[in-house]
Amino acid sequence: MPWKEHRIMSLKLEFVQKASAKDANISALCREYGITRQTGHKWLKRYQTEGYNGLEDRSRRPKTTPLGTAEDIVASIIEAREAHPRWGPHKLSLLLRRRWGPSTPSERTIARVLSRFDRIRQRRPRRMSSQTVSEPPVVNVAAPNDLWTVDFKGWWRASNGERCEPLTVRDAFSRFLLAIDVLPGTAASGARVVFERLFRRHGLPKAIQCDNGIPFVSTSARGGLTALSAWWVSLGVELVRSRPGCPQDNGGHERMHADMAAEIEAVPSGSRALQQRACDKWRQQFNHVRPHDALGGKTPNEVYTRSDRAMRSRSMLYPPGWSARRVARNGTITMHCGEYFVSASLAGHRIGLEPIDALHMRLWFYEMDLGTIEILAADLPIDDASMASCSSASRVRALLRRTPASPPLTRPARAALTATRAKGRRMPPAGAPGSRCASSSSIPSPTKP
Repeated sequence: MPWKEHRIMSLKLEFVQKASAKDANISALCREYGITRQTGHKWLKRYQTEGYNGLEDRSRRPKTTPLGTAEDIVASIIEAREAHPRWGPHKLSLLLRRRWGPSTPSERTIARVLSRFDRIRQRRPRRMSSQTVSEPPVVNVAAPNDLWTVDFKGWWRASNGERCEPLTVRDAFSRFLLAIDVLPGTAASGARVVFERLFRRHGLPKAIQCDNGIPFVSTSARGGLTALSAWWVSLGVELVRSRPGCPQDNGGHERMHADMAAEIEAVPSGSRALQQRACDKWRQQFNHVRPHDALGGKTPNEVYTRSDRAMRSRSMLYPPGWSARRVARNGTITMHCGEYFVSASLAGHRIGLEPIDALHMRLWFYEMDLGTIEILAADLPIDDASMASCSSASRVRALLRRTPASPPLTRPARAALTATRAKGRRMPPAGAPGSRCASSSSIPSPTKP
């Protein structure tokens, strides 16, 4: 016997018919049909007033939406977005306020309307580089010059239109503001001039903390080094990097930038030179007049002392068994018979090469691990003594035997080879019929009588 199939309308009709009978127990019927008493009385009331049609399901959408946006306002938002496709909710809100006044929706409502009508272009997610930092920096700051923090404030324009990029350097322990240099851009050359002056005046710090922006860090280079940060490491200064998109890792520096924005950037000067004077005056007040709660009410100048480390390049002696190479201007090193790209940021510096096996070496820049490089088998000498102890020695020899060594070509042979390649034909090997030169091994021996 097949199972009985029940439609929802049939069950509703059956329920209201039983509930309409005299002496019907509504609570028992609701338990029997698995519904609440409120739902049971609702269907019974609709059936008594509207009949069978009252048992149909109705829309659950609310009749009124007090927080909803009127259709004409929504149309105005879409029109404004189409007229200005690069404007965000903030600018669109200011534009719509001229027309709608107090009825203008909030920026969040405008963003929700744009998203509902697919008027927001989704940004491509940023690919995280292998050179980025994932853990917050941990530095023991117990005295002045243990850690300097550096960052670019963020540019603004002076009254004459000149671009102002303040480079700020601050001592993390004493809060002493070492420099506010208003530069025309974020080029490494301009930043290096500032640090050369600071290192001569205040000495070298133990570490410098920066974010992942230029010219301090390059996420596509080995070790994240740039020409500026590689110079710091060569002087014996440790590079400390903040996490991407985490200004809280350098919170004290960002707090100082907020004060600069309120007191300097809000009132731009007439030119970049005048802006530099305003920054120097503000730095003087910050270091010598303003008390700091973290310093017990003292000023940064009362706590800061000069570093006893002079600015000089250090020489690095790598362990025995390693080899050292100087990086060329194009960022390559020469090893065996080939060139290998390391990093253009390390041009002019010496790096250490730690042998791992026959085909791999680890690169070191002082105490920094720069990763490994793979050596091409064709660049290795056949009679390398170190290959005998390597597990990959047999594989390397097998690769080298695939290309037998050929005798050197004479000058006429090289000219013939060039002419033949230009015509699109292959040069016959030395000693073959039709070749213009022959090696000593290809001279025919006298035939026997």
